[in-house]
Amino acid sequence: MEGKEEALKSNVLIRCAKAAFLLSALKFPNSTTDHQDEEKEKLRREMREMEMELARERVKNKKIKLCGLMELVTQVALLLSLSTFLLMLALNRIDL
Repeated sequence: MEGKEEALKSNVLIRCAKAAFLLSALKFPNSTTDHQDEEKEKLRREMREMEMELARERVKNKKIKLCGLMELVTQVALLLSLSTFLLMLALNRIDL
């Protein structure tokens, strides 16, 4: 699980670095031509896409964590139910 989180963190860091590079490219244009304007628009679209993908990944990670928590709660409830059942069986045998 930690390996996946580290891989995800490194992936996010790479994307953030790329976004920072794209932002710096937008801030310091060398010349103002139609080609430069097209490049800027392309970079903006890429940045928006990356931001949306990052948001999707965050939602996905939250869902994964929630599913893990629900699995843990289910296992604890099952364990408590089973132990209660076995305790009641043991107490009924003692009374007989």
